[in-house]
Parts: sequence; C-alpha cells; structure tokens
Amino acid sequence: MGQTPLESFITHKADTGMQCGSYSIDLPELQAGEQYRFHFDATACVACRCCEVACNEQNNNPADIKWRRVGEMEGGSFPDTLLMFNSMSCNHCIDPACLIGCPTESYIKFDNGIVFHDDDACIGCQYCTWNCPYGVPTYHEERKIVTKCHMCHERLDVGQSPACVQACPAGAIEIEVFRPEEWLEGAIDAQGNMPDLVDARVTNATTRFTLPESMPETMTAVDDYQLKPFHSEMPLVFMTVLTQMSLGAFFALLMGVFFSLFGGQEPGWTMAALVLLPAAFGLPLSALHLGRPAKALSAMKNIKSSWLSREALALGLFTGLMTLNVGLYLISAPTIAKLLFGGMTLSVGIYGIYAQGMIYQITARPSWNRKTTLLKFFGTAYTGVFLLAAAALMLGYDAAAMPMMALGMLAALAQGFFTYEDRRDLERKSPHGEQLQRTKRLYTEFFPKQTRLRTTSFIVGALLLPLLAMVVLSLGAQGVAAAIMLSAWLIATGSELVDRFLFYVTSVPLQMAGGFFVGKQR
Repeated sequence: MGQTPLESFITHKADTGMQCGSYSIDLPELQAGEQYRFHFDATACVACRCCEVACNEQNNNPADIKWRRVGEMEGGSFPDTLLMFNSMSCNHCIDPACLIGCPTESYIKFDNGIVFHDDDACIGCQYCTWNCPYGVPTYHEERKIVTKCHMCHERLDVGQSPACVQACPAGAIEIEVFRPEEWLEGAIDAQGNMPDLVDARVTNATTRFTLPESMPETMTAVDDYQLKPFHSEMPLVFMTVLTQMSLGAFFALLMGVFFSLFGGQEPGWTMAALVLLPAAFGLPLSALHLGRPAKALSAMKNIKSSWLSREALALGLFTGLMTLNVGLYLISAPTIAKLLFGGMTLSVGIYGIYAQGMIYQITARPSWNRKTTLLKFFGTAYTGVFLLAAAALMLGYDAAAMPMMALGMLAALAQGFFTYEDRRDLERKSPHGEQLQRTKRLYTEFFPKQTRLRTTSFIVGALLLPLLAMVVLSLGAQGVAAAIMLSAWLIATGSELVDRFLFYVTSVPLQMAGGFFVGKQR
C-alpha cells in the first residue's frame, strides 16, 4: 500500500531534517533596494493553524485577536473539488491604505518593507480597520488601540525568522527578499493575488502566493453563508448628522442675512447661536468613538494624507468660526461684515462635510464607496434649514420663515432622491457587486423595520409636515405653523439618524475568507 498524505509528509520531514514546530530558514540579508515580504504556498498548507497559535504566543495576544489567520476556500464540483487554505497576516503593502489614512501617523513604512504600527501614537479611531481591504488591522479591546502584524521585526533584527514561519510544519510560510520595482513591473499580477482577496494592485500588496496549478474557475469562501451586521458606531451616527445639520442651518442663516439687504428681516444673535449648537454638541461626540478619547486632538496630525484629519480640523474650525459669528450679531456688526465672515465660515463648513464624506470613499467598503454617500451627507443639511425655520417662526421672524421652509423642502426632495438612488445603486454591476448584494440583504433581512421607519418618517417629517406648515402660515396661524415645523424638524432628524445607523450596520467589508465555524475576524 502507498503512504497516506500524512505519512508522506512525515517521511519528507525526516529526509530533509526538518522538525515539526521549529522549521527554520536562513534569513536572507537585504541588499540595497531590497525589502522583506511573505511568501505563502497554498499547495503546502494543511490548515493546522500552528501559525495562528505561534503568532499569538509571540505577541501576547488574546485568543480573539489574530494577526495571522487561516481562511478556507472551496471550488469545483464533485468529484473534481478543491479545498484550499490561505494563511495571511499583514501584506506590508508598498502603498498601505492604513498608513495613508491614519490621522495620527501611527503607521511607519520601514526601509526593509515592514509596515509598523506605533502603538503609543494610536488613538483607537479604527479608521485603518475600515481602510484595509484585507481586514488586517485589528482593534484590541483591552488596550483600546489597533494592533497588527509587524513581521516579528525584533526577531528579524537578530537574524531569526518570524514566529509563524518557524512554527509552520509544512514550510508553507517563508520570508523572502524582493525588489519593489521589479514586483510592480508585472510579477504582482501573476503572483500577488489569491482568490477571495481584493486585487493586489489596490494597495500594491507584497505577499507572494503559490497556488495549485489546476484550480476551479470559481473559488468561494466557506464562510460565505455567514452574514452579520457591522458595528452601529452610534457616536458617529449622531456626530455626522448634527454637524451636517449645522451646515444647513448656517446656510439658511446666511441667506436670511443676504435677503435683509433687500428689505427682509435680518436674523438676530439668538438664531446665530442656534445654528452653532448642533455642531458644538455633535463634534465632541466623535471622541466617544475613540479608544483613547483623551488624545482626540492628535487626530488632526496627518493633514497631508488623511481625510479624517482634514475633517477634524475643518469642522473644528467651522465650529469656532460659527462661535465668532455669534459675536458679530451681538455687537450689531454691519450686514456686509456678517456676509463676508459668514461666507468664509460657510466655505470651511462645506469643506468639512466634504472631507467627512471622503472618509468613506474607500475601496474596502463598497457600500460606502459611492457618490451617493457624499450627496446624502450634504443632503442631510436640510434638517438644519428646518431647525432655523422653526426657530424663525417661534421668534417672530415670519417673513424669513416662509423662504426657509421652501428652501428646506427643496433640499429634502433632493435628499429623498439621493436616498432612492443610494438603494437602487445596490443593484449595479461592479467589481464588488457581491458585497453590495449582501448589503441589500442586510437591509431587507436584518433591518426591515428600521428601513420602513426611515421611509415613513422621512415622508412625514421632511415632506408632508413642512408643506402643511407653509399652508398654515399662509393662513396667518403662526403659532400652529411653528409647532408643526418643530415637529417636522424632530421627525426628519430622527429619520436621518435611522438612515445613518443603517449606513453603518449594513456595511459589508472586503476581507480574506474566514473559517467555516469561526467566520471572519471582525
């Protein structure tokens, strides 16, 4: 009888002098222009998960934190089937999305190719966990920061290979040296891709894969049957809606000042203070999303490449300028001064919300990475117009209230169209259409009540009640119109909060395949 695969493997070990659990390599020395990378041989991996255990032991990580993971894929039809594994940690990309987006510059690309995470600088914003299309950075709940594979750089420094390499009994994981320019010239397309992973060109990942010579046309992750909502991110739900509300309210305020040049009522300081409140209350809420909220101000550090840093700076400045704007109203500054200062403030606010939307224009999150995300973020500003219109009615600015309500309804109609297009866009054909279809399933299978609530409350609060308020006001019933408009604002705001909640929980990220029983690491 011939040997079983396991017996053959043991014989091979004995013949080559290799010992299970202590596979060693001669660590190649780097020459000028060379870097380190991982090589994974899918034809050798037996899914023993020794690499996962060794990595956790080496880095003192708890069981639920895995810097190296083994995913499972299957394909073909009986009897020609294939079960294939992928052991993957950080790909130490040439253009790492985690590094580019990190607001605190907590990621460093070493000359030897390693993408290193500076734990001390991390504020636990978790933006890198959104950005990485491989799902590599992992939030450590106990330490309140993000952590990731650093290729056991301290072992490399003394000539030892990483723990995962030494622990692999099959020799499926290796450390290699390579030249980045040669890799990018074409080898990356042939050897840098693995089924169920995003194209290596997205971040110019450096891991080299060896795959079976004959593979089925389609390989499917064995945990494809699993579908789970994403984190609700409630601090960000409120922060984004409230800052967008302030932008709309400030725009309406500025329009009121402009029309006062032609005989209309000029808004008073009370209304100027009111437009400030949503942002002043909402912006600090974002700190509750951080693992280390005390270090929130360092989020502005990476203005050069991080949209999160740009958002934090711009919206912080927008809130500060709105505060100064209240002072102009208190001292009865000339109207032209209010317009000039207000125009500058509005420009900063518009950029802040644009930066806020750009945070979500990331390849790793197909349901976020769409034009409708930006449009809806600006569209939410109609709630601010409604707020100011309700305030105008309660403070006796009747003449100013009617155009504000009309402006708010037009903006609400635009938001309704953006929302419709956003849902319809889930049907589009795209490279990541599967993730969009899964997002659609989350809407219909997991959150049908919330989806219906969003639609119903939007129709009532953003369309019907404002229209009724305009009719009532035209009949001279100012007090009733004010009550209706206040109700409209509350219901419309609730509708936008529900929609933003759905925005987060229905996100389906790009990641490597998980295990059949354990699924993907979240």
